[in-house]
Amino acid sequence: MKFFVDTADTAEIRDLAETGLLDGVTTNPSLIHKSGRKFVEVVEEICGIVDGPVSAEVVALDHATMMKEAEVLRKIADNVCIKVPLTIDGLKTCKALSGEGTQVNVTLCFSANQALLAAKAGATFISPFVGRHDDNGFDGMQLIEDIRLIYDNYDFGTEILVASVRHPIHILQSAKIGADVMTAPPAVIKSLFNHVLTDKGIAGFMKDWEATGQSIL
Repeated sequence: MKFFVDTADTAEIRDLAETGLLDGVTTNPSLIHKSGRKFVEVVEEICGIVDGPVSAEVVALDHATMMKEAEVLRKIADNVCIKVPLTIDGLKTCKALSGEGTQVNVTLCFSANQALLAAKAGATFISPFVGRHDDNGFDGMQLIEDIRLIYDNYDFGTEILVASVRHPIHILQSAKIGADVMTAPPAVIKSLFNHVLTDKGIAGFMKDWEATGQSIL
């Protein structure tokens, strides 16, 4: 499963990229706003840090303007992936861009039927929001299972990008189901390293090492 980080914080992205775990980045208007920086400037910097897809979202709601915004965004770097909402105009834009060889991430997916539509429109990635789904009384991971089944039934090439990931269990369940990608905030990705027995083991080793009075350097 590919690991994307969901942030516009370039310092966090650099830190994670150094681990070798990072396969791409997703951004959205809310994350750009939080960064306090100019949209195009941030996307350009991120594209210079990671080689994988960097999702940059259009903000227009009509097809014609989405296409104009996409033209600006895809000139930033070769690894820009245009992010569009799961609307009729969004899928028109997806179809047009994918037909030109541009990667497209269709976002704000909350049903398997929506995911089916995105795949038929040629989406590179579909982004079902599992956390928000859970928040509203639905089962986010069941949504991922349903999309996986449908895509496998018809051999769609669209990759399932699990979004709105809130905790490590979402990541574990996504991997067990067979999702292609997950995107999560930096803190959630870093929490995957945590285990009380790892901490205890390190503490024990350090205590014993100090008792030897030795130094490697």
